[in-house]
Amino acid sequence: MVAHCYFGSTCKEALQTKDIFSPYDKRVVSKVALCDKFDANTILDIAQKASLKAKNIPLHQRINWLLDVAQKLELSREEMAQTITDEVGKPISFARIEVDRCIETIKLSANAILHVNGETIDTTATPSGKKSLAFYKREPVGVVLAITPFNFPLNLVAHKIVPALVAGNAVILKPTSQAPLTAFKFAKMFIESSFATPDALSLIYSGEGVNDALVSSDIPRVISFTGSLAVGREITQKAGIKKIALELGGNAATYIDTSADIKMAALRCAVGAFINSGQVCISLQRIYVHEAIYEVFAQALMEETKSLHVGSPYEENTFIGPMINENAVQKALHWLESAVNEGAKVVCGFTCKDLMFAPTIVSEVTQTMNIVCEEVFAPIVSLIKVKTYEEAKEKMNHSPYGLQYSIFSNDLKMVQDAIDNLEAGGVVINDIPTLRFDIQPYGGSKNSGIGKEGPKYALLDDYTQIKSVVIC
Repeated sequence: MVAHCYFGSTCKEALQTKDIFSPYDKRVVSKVALCDKFDANTILDIAQKASLKAKNIPLHQRINWLLDVAQKLELSREEMAQTITDEVGKPISFARIEVDRCIETIKLSANAILHVNGETIDTTATPSGKKSLAFYKREPVGVVLAITPFNFPLNLVAHKIVPALVAGNAVILKPTSQAPLTAFKFAKMFIESSFATPDALSLIYSGEGVNDALVSSDIPRVISFTGSLAVGREITQKAGIKKIALELGGNAATYIDTSADIKMAALRCAVGAFINSGQVCISLQRIYVHEAIYEVFAQALMEETKSLHVGSPYEENTFIGPMINENAVQKALHWLESAVNEGAKVVCGFTCKDLMFAPTIVSEVTQTMNIVCEEVFAPIVSLIKVKTYEEAKEKMNHSPYGLQYSIFSNDLKMVQDAIDNLEAGGVVINDIPTLRFDIQPYGGSKNSGIGKEGPKYALLDDYTQIKSVVIC
């Protein structure tokens, strides 16, 4: 029940712990170790030494390491899903899906490393060149610091640590303290594997001085962070000269065109807006609807929303469970109250009991309202009537974020324009912007961050570096 730290391969029992309570029924579901600056410095030293050994471990062993963990996770699928539900309140059916996606992410990483290669270069291509053997190779960066959030406490950990480890790096994992046991059980599978690289993975939790010690140290050569824009800015300011990959959330939007299948669009938009209680970086937050179909779509969306089951995350048919904590609920209520005071209308929802926040649809919002401008991160979606696609496109792009957008349309020219001109890291056609495949590159533009996740792309962009070689 206690999520201890891992100092490399050594599990260190915590001198002090903090209780973690279920968001649903307030039970103590785990205990997180309280760490300090001394712990951080010790782990940094271990990781630095381990990185020198990790890069020389044969690739077949590193691949077998991943496949061994994938097999262990398959065998403990239900236990891990229950742990996720206990700690973050994710409905059990979606917790199982997260475990399955994590297994896929591991296997994708094992395959992707086989395609991370160098290239031979013909040095006689220019007059100043001469006949030589010139090539570049890819090698691990050294030490990777991975910082992960609560909303996908298993799969987002996998997206960071798995490609980094199979590339031959040492990794320091600092997961959310809201789901410590999920990360502990996952890390334990790696560390106790018979194929493990000794000390290559360390696990530490938040505490006084921990963040500053890890981020400002020269030992990590890459920091991969998923979380808020404010923390991302702080990391950027303190990190110094090292590679930084940031996934900082978004303000996802879609456009519903007159050519769209309205019933299908309403069904998918209800899913995109309210899955995981809206606590998803690509949760659908803004729906721009052509005025000719606005009323029909709004009615269809309301019907789909009211059919979603809100309740215990342990029930198989529950779609929406609790939000993560009271602060998240109060922030959501503040967004709504502010919008209503500025003239917005609540179509349905706007009720909560404890941390159970009803899915909420808001209409008559304007571009200047915070509920449209900022990341809400709650089960709230805004309906906005527009006259044309061009108006929708302009309003969608008028955001400091640019993670993922989508349109529902069967107009080919409009689809082509959306692909070219929507200002986001990802564009989805005829589905919600909340759609993400782990095999694809994933990451945003503008304040949504820098860098890409997805095993192949993280391996190329973040966890390996090029070394150029010339033999004369």
